Amino acid sequence: MAVRYRRLCQTSSFLPRVFAGNDYRGCTSAFCLSASSSVSHSQPWERFDMPIERSFFDMRRISTLSEVLNDSAHEVENSILSFIQSSFNALEGPNHFWLNKFETDNDCLRRVKTFLVLLGQSVANSPSMRFQAVKSLRIMKSIQQRSPYIYVMVFQFGSTVGSSLYQTHVAELMMKEHVNFPVLFTSKNFSEITNEPCFVLYNELKNPVVFLEKDADVEMIEKVVEDFGKLDKEDSEPPVRSKSPLFKQNDIAKEPCLSSIVRNLLLYFPGCVTADEDGSRLFLSDSNHHRIIICDGNGKILDCIGSLPGFEDGDFESAKLFCPASSLYHAAEDCLYIADSENHAIRRADMRHRLVETIYPKDYSKTKVTVWSWIMNMLGFRGQTIADTGALDTQILDFPWHILQLDADKLLIISHSFEASWILDLASGEIKGIVKGFQKILEIGEELISERVTLLKQTPYDWLQHQSLADVGEGFLYTDLISSIATFGKHTILCDPVGHRVLKLDRSSGEVSTFKLSNFGVLGLPYWLALRLERVYTTADGVQGMPADHVQRFSLLPGRVHIKLNVDIPKDTELMEPVQEGSIWRQARGAATEVRESGEEVGSSEKVGVAQQWYDELDNLPYTVPELESIVEDNDDASNTRIDNKNVCIDCAINTSPGSSEVIVYAALYLRLRRNLDVLEDDREKYAGILSDLLVPKSSGKEGRDLCREILLKSSADFGDLVFVKPLNVRIKFDTPNHPKAENSKDIILTESSIEVSVSL
Repeated sequence: MAVRYRRLCQTSSFLPRVFAGNDYRGCTSAFCLSASSSVSHSQPWERFDMPIERSFFDMRRISTLSEVLNDSAHEVENSILSFIQSSFNALEGPNHFWLNKFETDNDCLRRVKTFLVLLGQSVANSPSMRFQAVKSLRIMKSIQQRSPYIYVMVFQFGSTVGSSLYQTHVAELMMKEHVNFPVLFTSKNFSEITNEPCFVLYNELKNPVVFLEKDADVEMIEKVVEDFGKLDKEDSEPPVRSKSPLFKQNDIAKEPCLSSIVRNLLLYFPGCVTADEDGSRLFLSDSNHHRIIICDGNGKILDCIGSLPGFEDGDFESAKLFCPASSLYHAAEDCLYIADSENHAIRRADMRHRLVETIYPKDYSKTKVTVWSWIMNMLGFRGQTIADTGALDTQILDFPWHILQLDADKLLIISHSFEASWILDLASGEIKGIVKGFQKILEIGEELISERVTLLKQTPYDWLQHQSLADVGEGFLYTDLISSIATFGKHTILCDPVGHRVLKLDRSSGEVSTFKLSNFGVLGLPYWLALRLERVYTTADGVQGMPADHVQRFSLLPGRVHIKLNVDIPKDTELMEPVQEGSIWRQARGAATEVRESGEEVGSSEKVGVAQQWYDELDNLPYTVPELESIVEDNDDASNTRIDNKNVCIDCAINTSPGSSEVIVYAALYLRLRRNLDVLEDDREKYAGILSDLLVPKSSGKEGRDLCREILLKSSADFGDLVFVKPLNVRIKFDTPNHPKAENSKDIILTESSIEVSVSL
């Protein structure tokens, strides 16, 4: 078979490649790889706003190399492959530019065998083209999540893709959709390949294996990948693929490189809002920060659900979400149901006990514990056990976004653009029905959807037009926004993901204003400032992945050291509120231990030994956030942090022993632009430039700042109202000699020192 396969590859220029299977029944040679134009296969039932019958799903079209390729066609194919290969290890060159590419991807040409590439321009201003672009990106994301061994990328070519405006459109779309695979831009023209977006599978970036039309779906591509794996006999076994999100908890939490551009904003693509008017609470889905912010009607933050991107149940501080979307408050249970979009799951947050659990999909390995299942779990085959149950393969949620309550025991879950919906039974935690097509979804939840659409029509039209992805049904425009709006008393609360803010509409006067948040200490230290691995793995000049703002070394005698940290905030900014203890994290390493309260007394003979250093180091590894009660108390107690107009002071104290030690201080300072800047009120470009310099890390360079500025200018937000985080990372190193001896040469002398460290951000 291996010999036959090699011969087949050698003769691919003359023989068509046709894959067997019901999924390809009725296929036509509609598109040759080197053709200059495509043949449309649009049918009435394929329109998005028409009901789709299940019988039509067998009519999948896939283009094959059915024509003899001439020399010029071979030259074009080789040129596009050689261009990708030559550009792969350089982020920017004379004719190309990579967006959202990780440095670790550079060795993919050596270790990855299968590449899935989306070719052609995929972003345009028309709603239909934007919708098609989003659909293609979500297909690529699904393939990436289910088959992590495939390298996924987008290749954009043509004269228009080299413009900064086009690249900004692509970047904004990728951040909104939370895409973590790279995009290659080039102004070179490869229109001989295709004039429309399409998918191509490559084997080690050599000759293309198959050419798929833009209307291909996930199942079709997976079938081709599976058949390709069967043909490739050089591999002993095809890689394991699973549709279960529980199978890939560790892989799904990879965040895009683009996230760093606007991640330091207080809100990062806030997608949805839910109101509990009786309890005077709002639940804001800060989607790309992977958390739900709970606040009152005045904007005071009361609590926060979620700590890190991922998939994990637990209390509010340790639970992990991944791009949470719509939520639904259930008053009778005092709980919040959350559409965990990127995890393809429905989560339940118990507000009384502050616990998060997964409602769907269920972890079937926990339902019945046997000796054999226990052995399999101990051997590390727990994920495979879940995947083999079969319960998830045919009923998996695909990027759920909207949640509506059909009745007391059933939820209607809908994808973002109303392509599919699922009916979830709360009692059993099972999917009771799957409906595809806008019209069929409308038949089920027309009253609920109409109520939200009516509310949307009362909002400013320019906001609707700016936010909506597409008009997916006549008479029901902007249905993709039904979870971005909620009523709260006399106001309507609107999420503005483009402007990264939340708006408040007074329904009586029609006045729209920014919904201002406060009490930021409840949010704690943002996860991207201090990841867990960074607390135990350090480098010479700073914590891995988090360059230090200031490093200073002292040589002091052993004993107690009082540290006063003076931080000068940027000149064009002002603090929103005093820095609270919940937003500060301190750690003492080596021959030092932290004294929590500066007023604590230290015994005259206290000394830190080597064994105690190890125990203190272990105690400091877990990162714990103060309980809600203690956070509230800290809001009124700023004894360790002081504030004036331009300076923040953070105090701490440590006990040192002979040896080397260091103190690491992380803090999140919540700032905004000063109102009295020497800038004209209407000079938005100047404001956007100042903001981009403050938001974008230095590692992102000029390209990152330029991209951030263009994204900010696309929104209609008042830049003076945008709250952002300015991270602080200070490392103070100590070299401590041996204890001085007393006159009797037996006792040791402990000293007390004070140091002052000044930092400018």
